[in-house]
Amino acid sequence: MWAGLLVMGSRHLASRFGAFTRHRISELGRTTGTQGGTSGGAQGISWITYVVKAIFRLQSTRRPSMTKSPIGTARLAGIFGACLIVGFAGVMAVRSDAMHVPGTRTMDAISSRIRGSFRSAEASYVPPPSARTPSKVVNEANSPVEPNRDAPEVEVPGASLPPPPPSARIGPVTHVWQTWNNCGPATVTMALSSLGRAESQAAAVNFLKTSKDDKNVGPSELVSYARARGLNAEWRVGGDLVVLKRLLAENIPVIVEVGFNPDGKDWMGHYRLLVGYDDATARFTAYDSYLAPGVNVPQPYDKFDSDWRAFNRTFIPIYRVGQVETVNAIAGSADTEPQHLRALAIASRELAENPKDAFVWFNQGMSLTSLGRTAEGAESFDQARLLKLPWRMLWYQFGPFDAYLAEGRLNDVLTLANANLAQTSDLEESHFFKGRALQESGRFAEARASYLRALAANSRYVPAYHYLSTLPN
Repeated sequence: MWAGLLVMGSRHLASRFGAFTRHRISELGRTTGTQGGTSGGAQGISWITYVVKAIFRLQSTRRPSMTKSPIGTARLAGIFGACLIVGFAGVMAVRSDAMHVPGTRTMDAISSRIRGSFRSAEASYVPPPSARTPSKVVNEANSPVEPNRDAPEVEVPGASLPPPPPSARIGPVTHVWQTWNNCGPATVTMALSSLGRAESQAAAVNFLKTSKDDKNVGPSELVSYARARGLNAEWRVGGDLVVLKRLLAENIPVIVEVGFNPDGKDWMGHYRLLVGYDDATARFTAYDSYLAPGVNVPQPYDKFDSDWRAFNRTFIPIYRVGQVETVNAIAGSADTEPQHLRALAIASRELAENPKDAFVWFNQGMSLTSLGRTAEGAESFDQARLLKLPWRMLWYQFGPFDAYLAEGRLNDVLTLANANLAQTSDLEESHFFKGRALQESGRFAEARASYLRALAANSRYVPAYHYLSTLPN
């Protein structure tokens, strides 16, 4: 009966609602065709709000007999069905592989807001450690773990160099709007264009991803792509604003990884390309594959650094082979240890100023774990989790998995991996670390299944192949 009423109601309203929808999406497309981003997203959300309010207004003002009437019920069912159809069409538009579809960023913001409204408060954050966690940090009532005060004094990169000029700008740069889940491929394509390389986003996608649903292209993968194109690149952490300015002043484009809230609520990781700065306005200039207007996006120094700290101030300079000495003089050694010693010193200073910053506790954990100090790293991650990390945090950074595995905290690994996979199955790293914890627990059949799921998400994920080979037959 309900199926019949839904069909009848959908037919009854299809022409009216369909015409209205096409008109509004057309307007949104014209508004956001080259601008996209924030303003278009706000208009799109207002449109959805209008439709929802109309439904509730209809419910609140209808006659008592309306729900008992097949025609009245059909109309309500039709409105609901049409909303579902339009929403599905919007998601499909966002997922299309077209280089740029007018209004897609608007639809992305709308679908993100809709998904977020169904997410519980607990699911909005990385799960906290349990009260049974073998750590100094077991609940929010405890005093926070003391920040690491043993961080050694480290040499500041470029200390002997003169100050950078008051402004610099790289160009020309070809802007690229990202396709579905492709801020990494789009951003590295823009970086290569600033060095005179006419590459396409599609070429970067083919190199970097085996599935369009892959949620994370890591910094090391962007480095590999740039090197495959005959350029030099490194994944560095613990950067600062002066280092970025000096690189830009030498015409070296820099990709940065930052925390990003496209609609104010749905935090995610994002890449941007820095192409210039101006001390007079205290701003970097960025090219952004998602955020309007895309080109010459201003990044105030303080806001930029706040967003950048969520990824331990990761930066990727991309440069020509003859500039190796210049980059090392500016940014210091590209070896892992000195970089993480510098990042650890930064985190220690920042935690002394604000011990309630979850991102900085996380950064300290990342650097301690990278330096082999996994017990201290695990405690730092515990504190970060208690202070609440965004729910996507472990889509991009995997230090907690490494630290907890090293410390034998297999339940924590499983808790975090399962929390990620409850949101989406397209995370090869989460499947992999779940497999590691299961393998360490002697649950070999389940571990094998997890490794195979990792490879289904990314058939090039080498660690899963390796650990599959270590399982008993």
